[in-house]
Amino acid sequence: MADDLTLTVTQRPAALDARRGIVRLHPEVMAALAINPGDPLRLVGARTTAGIAAKAEGTASRALLYADDLTIGNLGMRDGGQVTVTPIPVVAARRVALRGPAEIVAVISPEMLRLALLGKVVSAGDDVSLLPQDVLLPADHRAAVEGARRSLSNRVGYAWTSTLLEVVAVDDADAALVTMDTLVAWEHGEQTRPTVGTTAKPRERATTDPEVPPPSIDDLPGLRAQAKELTELLDLGFHHGEVLGRLGTTVSLGVLISGPAGSGKAALVRAVAAGVGAEVFPLWAPELAALTNDAAATRLRAAAQDARRGGPSVLLVADVEALAPREQPGPMATVFRQVLAETVKAGVAVVCTTSRPEAVDPELRSPDLLAVQLAVALPDQAMRREQLGVLTRGMPLAEDVRLDDVAGRTPGFVAADLGALAREAGVRAALRQKDAESPTVAMPDFEAALDVVRPTSMAESTLEVASVTLDDVGDMADVKQVLTESVLWPLTYPDTFARLGVSPPRGVLLYGPPGCGKTFLVKAIAGTGRANVLSVKGAELLSKWVGDSEKAVRELFRRAREAAPTLVFLDEVDALAPQRGQGTDGGTTDRVVAALLTELDGVEELRNVVVIGATNRPDLIDSALLRPGRLERLVYVPPPDGEARTAILKASSRSVPLDGEVDLAALGADLDGFSAADCAALIRESALSAMRESLDATTVTAANVATARSRIRPSLDPVQVSWLANFAEQHARA
Repeated sequence: MADDLTLTVTQRPAALDARRGIVRLHPEVMAALAINPGDPLRLVGARTTAGIAAKAEGTASRALLYADDLTIGNLGMRDGGQVTVTPIPVVAARRVALRGPAEIVAVISPEMLRLALLGKVVSAGDDVSLLPQDVLLPADHRAAVEGARRSLSNRVGYAWTSTLLEVVAVDDADAALVTMDTLVAWEHGEQTRPTVGTTAKPRERATTDPEVPPPSIDDLPGLRAQAKELTELLDLGFHHGEVLGRLGTTVSLGVLISGPAGSGKAALVRAVAAGVGAEVFPLWAPELAALTNDAAATRLRAAAQDARRGGPSVLLVADVEALAPREQPGPMATVFRQVLAETVKAGVAVVCTTSRPEAVDPELRSPDLLAVQLAVALPDQAMRREQLGVLTRGMPLAEDVRLDDVAGRTPGFVAADLGALAREAGVRAALRQKDAESPTVAMPDFEAALDVVRPTSMAESTLEVASVTLDDVGDMADVKQVLTESVLWPLTYPDTFARLGVSPPRGVLLYGPPGCGKTFLVKAIAGTGRANVLSVKGAELLSKWVGDSEKAVRELFRRAREAAPTLVFLDEVDALAPQRGQGTDGGTTDRVVAALLTELDGVEELRNVVVIGATNRPDLIDSALLRPGRLERLVYVPPPDGEARTAILKASSRSVPLDGEVDLAALGADLDGFSAADCAALIRESALSAMRESLDATTVTAANVATARSRIRPSLDPVQVSWLANFAEQHARA
């Protein structure tokens, strides 16, 4: 057995290990050091750091230490070199202090931070990431860590995977393991309450860090209406009780705030609380839900008791659906309702936030609990522009930066996503101008950031807004005109429809042979209108469980209302809404059709939402769905004629270096029976033919096109094309 070994450090590309503080060694090297997977190691290079040992594959080198880029950076050995590896005893960290960006400190509680660091060995001066160490984590901690992963994504947005924090201090040890009993705190902030069972019990605060003041309401564009309502409620309850007493009434200080993840719900509460002079006591519901019932109840009652001790206080419960779920609430939900009622009755405001209001126990919304409900919607383009202005206020922007354009290209982005976008643009600018005295953030930096930052609030059922617009659609002038009037005008000019006293079209059905561009038209509409887009394949909403399909339809349209202006795309809608009374599935599709009809034209009005359905079997769709007020415009997307095929070929070959001898007009005229997809496939196959001849080819010749023409066969079925054309003619006469 060796006390230590000297190995050569090399970066390990394994994604599971990335930025988690794990180092891998050959099994024989681990045996020589008498260590097991999960044991801590001291690593001495240009700097001294620590890591968690894990086994490398049997084919790995015995002379190498495999580490991720973060560990190599902590060693100060970006260029590689020799590292001395020494086993160290397992020491549980008593307290760890960290430093991070102000925007991260403001939204991540110490409890959530502890779960992100759980199972990592940390040393003072090291950089650590928020990525949980879930490779060698005990099974009983996995549920809590998975909840932390979801909440980090919700609160920080895309940037949570790349954010680095600095370990400022580790009490009583050079390197120590973060456990559930470790006190984790931001530098200069007060310590968090430890897990139940430890001795120290300091009070939690959300806004005590002097370096991270609570946000100002002026810095929360899009939330001013909600801030005004919440401010009036808290100010009345905290400072004007005598007026309520003279009127013989009281005010309920229980509030439920719903809205997309990352939209600024917690920031709204902190800003309003600071404005009315109240102290915020935060609780994170997923962490409580991961504890035993007794431990969670003790923790919850202690936090409520702390909030009742001083002056005006707000008990902020984030992601409340984890503590009081709609399905199978359980004993903890009962305890939570009791504590909530006692706390509100004591004059303390209880504000719960959720990004999934449909998953919250409905009993929480009773008059003596969460009597007031506020909703935070997804920002529209104008609001995103205002948010970008606030987020880039401290950035030196170049003259070519067009924030209006950036706002138009970010449908579905919430405040956290826009913050991640601004940070990523700043990082790109820094990498580009490392030696510049006066660096600036330019438009190409934002464009590069747009390629990697994606909206987190609409991760499910989103259609990626392509860079194509209606101008990229070859021919189909009549179809594009109908779609512009029926889809773009209602989303872009709702005030004009209101001024003229008419309701805009509610929906459009695109029908035509397969491969003729129905889905491509929707992508082009989305790219032109820059609206929030929800895309669902018809069969995706169907479930074998009773009630789940209708629930999925309701959830789809609830999200569409929140994200308005929104384009809802129902692909293969014939699978979702077939003729009622003809199914053999126990009535599931009939109930789905009824739910869809109710959402499209029911009691709850659908504003600034347009629905597009697509199908190649319009005869199978329930006739009630096609009446005015629902999918009232039926648009036939015909197979392309010779002129249209030429336009499609030109659009598809825009980035392909065609030789001058290639005659696209003649080629288009010769492709009878080819769909739009076939024409695009022909261009693609032509380029592949040129590559087969030579990987150094610079142009696609007429011979390559001829070879591709011999391989690509038309996919259109003449019988189906004829039937659809007759259907369109009959519909036009009707």
